Amino acid sequence: MEAALDARHYPLGVSVSAERMSALPVAPHAERGAWNYTIHPASQDTPDTGGARDRDQARARALDALADPRLTGMSRAELGALTAALAPAQAARAEQRSFEQRGGPRRQARGRHGRPLLTDAARTLITVLYQRQICSQQVLAEMLEVSQFPVGQAITETGKILAARKHAIAPAVLRFSSTAALRAFLDTDVTPARPDRIAALADPALTGMSREALATLIERLSVKQAAETEGRKYLLRGGQRQPTARAGIFHEKITDAERVLATILGLRKNCSWDVVAELFQVSRRTIGSARARVGPLLKQDGYSVTRAATRYPSAAALLAAIEREQETPDTPQSPR
Repeated sequence: MEAALDARHYPLGVSVSAERMSALPVAPHAERGAWNYTIHPASQDTPDTGGARDRDQARARALDALADPRLTGMSRAELGALTAALAPAQAARAEQRSFEQRGGPRRQARGRHGRPLLTDAARTLITVLYQRQICSQQVLAEMLEVSQFPVGQAITETGKILAARKHAIAPAVLRFSSTAALRAFLDTDVTPARPDRIAALADPALTGMSREALATLIERLSVKQAAETEGRKYLLRGGQRQPTARAGIFHEKITDAERVLATILGLRKNCSWDVVAELFQVSRRTIGSARARVGPLLKQDGYSVTRAATRYPSAAALLAAIEREQETPDTPQSPR
């Protein structure tokens, strides 16, 4: 056995994705397989998890894929212009952070150790994706094969720069809860299916108002909902969000617009709250939370509850009645 000093450069924050790990020839034992396992010899098809150059190339390919205009909401040229505009402020923040960590000015020339894995361009890109609510920090970290800390740090610092410049990033319609779903979209342009509950359940017979009036109400309450959400998070945190704190944007079970619609359906007694939960494919607790949050906002807005003429015993019965009404809109529905 011989030992030798490895003087090569290894950047901080490198991580091996779950996809690479699952492809390794690791056979867990029958008892406590997470701790006891056998690693078999690697074949030619086994991915290399140790090559720094391979990881850098894979990260570059992932960044190029993530810069897709369908995800960023802007052309590659526009993304490049935004990156160039933010670069000076990003460099200043990085130097300020290093100054605070050192406790004073730099005493020697900058070394190669501790160099960040993410370039300024990468930091801008992942911040845009995160603020557009494309996916969580965990998914971004998996895509780039880095730990979540540099991703969270990049999003926090670049987000502050965007806020200072009053550059708003509009949320996207797309949501991806896993790297597999995101890669599938990039490879095949197949968007994860999500039922359009607004289109199906915003029927005037259920809401007691026209679709246009409902859309106006939802838009009017959107600002109040955003303020209520931020205030609630502030109370839960006990103060302002700390820098680099993990505050992921996770896949929403129900949107703000759907919360309003669900609350109206429940208040009008179209069905029980359990059936409302079934209609929106969420738990009864999620619907209870929506009611608690939206109910007071509706009252403040002057919304007056009018009881529905028909009460449906199940989600299937309600959807079937709406489907029949859409097929024969002139035929009156008989109460059940």
